Amino acid sequence: MMSAVLSNPSHPEYGVATIPFPIPNDQYAHCMELLAAMEIGDAVKADCKVEKIDSFYTVLKRAEMLAVNVEELNYLAKRLDSFDTGEAAQFQAMAHKLELFELKDLINLTFCCQQATVITDFSDLAAVGRDHYMNLHGGSASVDELNKLDGEETARRLIENGGGTITPYGVVYDNGMKLEQIYDGRFFPCYYYEPNAITVAVTSKAEPEDTEHITWLFLPMIQEEIDRALLRGGITDPADVRLRLEDSQLPNEVDVLLDMEYENLSDLNELAEATDGLSNADMEKLGAVVMLAEPKSAAQIKNLAESLDLFDFAPGAHTPQEYGKYMIQQSGHFDYDENLDAFYDYEKYGTERMNAEDGMFTDRGYIAYKGYISMEEVMNGSQSSRMEMGGLSR
Repeated sequence: MMSAVLSNPSHPEYGVATIPFPIPNDQYAHCMELLAAMEIGDAVKADCKVEKIDSFYTVLKRAEMLAVNVEELNYLAKRLDSFDTGEAAQFQAMAHKLELFELKDLINLTFCCQQATVITDFSDLAAVGRDHYMNLHGGSASVDELNKLDGEETARRLIENGGGTITPYGVVYDNGMKLEQIYDGRFFPCYYYEPNAITVAVTSKAEPEDTEHITWLFLPMIQEEIDRALLRGGITDPADVRLRLEDSQLPNEVDVLLDMEYENLSDLNELAEATDGLSNADMEKLGAVVMLAEPKSAAQIKNLAESLDLFDFAPGAHTPQEYGKYMIQQSGHFDYDENLDAFYDYEKYGTERMNAEDGMFTDRGYIAYKGYISMEEVMNGSQSSRMEMGGLSR
């Protein structure tokens, strides 16, 4: 985490706002309000003057007194927040060596600085050699390769060949690194900063289907953040978007039902919000519920996700006997006594329950609906579904 004191370069009399970066999700709207009050914080323009940056990454002091875009600073902070100690040294040393200060260049550096070798301790040349070898091979090497490697000799050759640059962060060797333009200054590369339910690639219908001008949305997001992301992508009309499901933490049964040609961002975001934070057990249950209810849209799946307590689920049960055994032993509906196990007729009980229920076997187990209104009404968001039987097994 870091913080930046931002001001309006045209109106210093408006005061300053101290913004945390990366901006926490629950503070995003408030931070945008603070900036808007000073007439800065545009989604695209570099209109925020950096009065001060407080960060472990002291190389970012180079950006002080410059005008920056708040979304670029937020994206850079997310990238840096995931770096380990070695990557932090590589980033800072290379930023110093290349004399970078523009956020676009610093963002691009986060994608390639790992190629460089930074020596901060010359007392362990074997470790330096191993790190250098790893840097030259994309950050990975087999155990056999490392065992055969003469780390000290590798380090000596690196040092004796010259080419190192002394920086406040160590002696850096760029190893031929080129500052590739992964970020073009408008469309942020896809980057998973934290777990999210649904990842959607959004493009304008005015662009070809294989366009690289992609706006990545990591749902759930607050509406203001979605709107600002679309604005950066040049999209002002929600009907002008083409959606692609890039990744999902939802059950596969949900993913295959989502027809992105007909879905909209609002419904997808509500689905992501409804499922965000569900336990693994509830995700399993949702997969089975979807198989039973056969919803047709993200909106209907969202309503099902919010009504899981209207269903009984026996995970792993694929026969009447397994269903009966689960209900008696694990559902919590009965006081099971293992000493009487030989007297339970699991198959008979399971069959009787199934005959009295609206349920089915799925790949995940047995699922049964226990509500008083139809599943169709539940999927369509009937408020009466909230008044159904409570305390049912999950």
